[in-house]
Amino acid sequence: MPILPSHRTSLFRRSLRTGAQTAALALLTFAASARADALSKSVEIDFYRDSSSRHLKGIATRSDGRIIAGPVFTDLKGPTLADLLWTLVPQGENRWLIGAGPDGRILEVTIDPRATTYRSETFAKVDDGQVFALAPLPGGRVLAGVSPNGGIYLLERDKTLARVVLPADTVLDICLQDERTALVATGNPGRIYRIDLERFAAGGVNLEKITDAQKLEEKGIRLFGEVRDRNIRRLALHPDGRVIAGSSPKGNLYAFARSGGAPLILHENRDAEVTDIVVTPAGDLFASFVFSTTAGTSRINRPATPTTVGMTEKEPPTPPPAETGVPERFAGRSSLVWFPAGGGFPETLISRSGVAFYRLVKRGDQLLIASGEQGDFLGYDIKERRSLTFPGSASTQLNGLATLDDHRLIALRNNASGLALVDFSAESSRELESRRLDIGTLAQLGAFRFGRLRDVSDADLTLSIKTNLGSDELEGWTDWAPLAAQDGGWQAQPGLRGRYLKFRLSIRPGVPAPFEIDKAQLHYLSQNRRPVLTDFRLFSPNFAIIPASVPAPPASTTLGQILGQAKEASEEKRRSVLLGSAVIPAPGNQIAYWTLNDPDGDSLAATFSLRRQGEEAWTDLAVASETPFVQFDTSSFSDGVYFTRLVVTEQAPRPAADRLTVRFETDDLIIDRTPPKLTQAQAQVRGDKLVITVTGTDSASLLEGAEFRFNHGLTETVEQPLDGIRDSRTETFVLELPLARVAGATSAEVLLYDDHANSVSVRLSW
Repeated sequence: MPILPSHRTSLFRRSLRTGAQTAALALLTFAASARADALSKSVEIDFYRDSSSRHLKGIATRSDGRIIAGPVFTDLKGPTLADLLWTLVPQGENRWLIGAGPDGRILEVTIDPRATTYRSETFAKVDDGQVFALAPLPGGRVLAGVSPNGGIYLLERDKTLARVVLPADTVLDICLQDERTALVATGNPGRIYRIDLERFAAGGVNLEKITDAQKLEEKGIRLFGEVRDRNIRRLALHPDGRVIAGSSPKGNLYAFARSGGAPLILHENRDAEVTDIVVTPAGDLFASFVFSTTAGTSRINRPATPTTVGMTEKEPPTPPPAETGVPERFAGRSSLVWFPAGGGFPETLISRSGVAFYRLVKRGDQLLIASGEQGDFLGYDIKERRSLTFPGSASTQLNGLATLDDHRLIALRNNASGLALVDFSAESSRELESRRLDIGTLAQLGAFRFGRLRDVSDADLTLSIKTNLGSDELEGWTDWAPLAAQDGGWQAQPGLRGRYLKFRLSIRPGVPAPFEIDKAQLHYLSQNRRPVLTDFRLFSPNFAIIPASVPAPPASTTLGQILGQAKEASEEKRRSVLLGSAVIPAPGNQIAYWTLNDPDGDSLAATFSLRRQGEEAWTDLAVASETPFVQFDTSSFSDGVYFTRLVVTEQAPRPAADRLTVRFETDDLIIDRTPPKLTQAQAQVRGDKLVITVTGTDSASLLEGAEFRFNHGLTETVEQPLDGIRDSRTETFVLELPLARVAGATSAEVLLYDDHANSVSVRLSW
């Protein structure tokens, strides 16, 4: 028996709580109109971000992404110096002293900058393993601070004039306050001692550690100041007479009066180390801080030896890395902080992760930074307030830097140890090689274009590129392929493909500084990937969607659209519009919904078809539709099981020859307009209760429930079957009511319905 209109209302109300709500949620992904974005894309090449220090030559990169002229970094040739090189100080014209370890030698190195060579000899040797601090004195004498016994030495060539072992583990820095006075920073405990050099020299060599303050005074040594942190790592003199000290492992910066005493804290940190301090004649103070995430991290590594010696630790030695000679990756970060003259608040100028700042040298308006752990040589332009990356070293650490003249510096490098010349005036070839870049998808490469060239022409540049389909740094790369200058850009050879790439840029020798090369854009066409069906649903029958109208696009362009947020804003707008679409009861109507995704953003059109089981012909219900659903009347179809399919094709702007078509087999559709059959229906009075039992069966659909309409106005619904699980085309539903609730009623109409809203009815009396 067909469902009467009066009966159908309550059925639709129940279904709206489930099927209609599900439909509304699913349709949130509906795209009301197709986009026609270009298929080709571009990736920005930021030379500061996408290149490393050790892959630059004669070029510097700036934090605004541009290339400018830089120094030439040349490793000097000469004999092996030592496993660990700690400090570098001048001793005369082209002569330098180096404090080394682990054999406690002080090396004298003579450099020939023209030939880029050096020769070395031992200036002196001490009884301790590490020489951390050196200070040249008049007359060729040298003051040296050592570890692990905390000794301070006065040396001449091959001769120890005086020695005192301080009540500390390590001497970490020496600063000359004047010609007769030196300040010595110690570790464990963190103290500063003032040394009267004349009295110290007269005290001779003392082998035992002196802990008594009176005995130290007799040797010309007295306590200048002390901090609660374990080590004082660096010392510097301020033009106003104050002594600036940096500590570890907290990483505080202190200021002592010229006469010593209790310090003031200029800057407080945790888990850090002050690695260097630079004070300008005007009173500006720059300090480098290294923050480590692991206690006791060793940042100077000794290659191919059984132990690795830390910067400040006495014992025990750090265990060797898993791969001999390869340092562990530094997991910390470093910061350069500026303390303005006149007592201004500190300001962080640079912060870099995975890099340790070791030494600072001021050169004109630039602050040069020797660092690691990939041989990084960095800088900061104080006037322009920009970070710089200079050509670096193949060694992993640059832990020393000293000025040779106005244009050249000497760098101390470790792992492998040696010396390097940094020449800002050299005119040699200038080259850059990028890091491995990931454009996110396999693609065909197009043109490489610069934003702007200043004081350098296209003819001065040579570019090449190599690609890889995999992410391995060493394996699977093509040969370097030159890029041909064309139409103001550089074009890749036809058919060059890849996901990962590296590019190389060379500037013709003789191009004078200064010049600037702007950031670049690499254009590419992504691999055309097939569309994906992410969701397909056949909703409960007898419902229809009335889509809300999409507002007309605005007449003006918004800032968000210019900044690349137009697509996101448009999608959100369409979603909010669709959320307001009406879902209404519609007898005989059926909704099929799908969600398609194209990895490349292609516009898609879908054809939805169905055919009855046992037949061959397909009936197309939606052809080349850009709307992700179809609704149709089932009255023209016979009852039965229907197979469905979705054929999806890419649309413009994809060229017709390149459009992909994918066929998806989707869910089976059951069309059922036949009501269930009643096999049992009875009403009985059992004691003080009325019990109505109804049993039925359906040929195609699951039974959903029964509705009981009493002739005195009461209506009840039962959707829980007698066996407990509603999972069959044959079910029994039982209603039990107290007689008091049906008092006055003499009969009830019982409707048994399936999940396609077909029903059969019977009237029962008791």
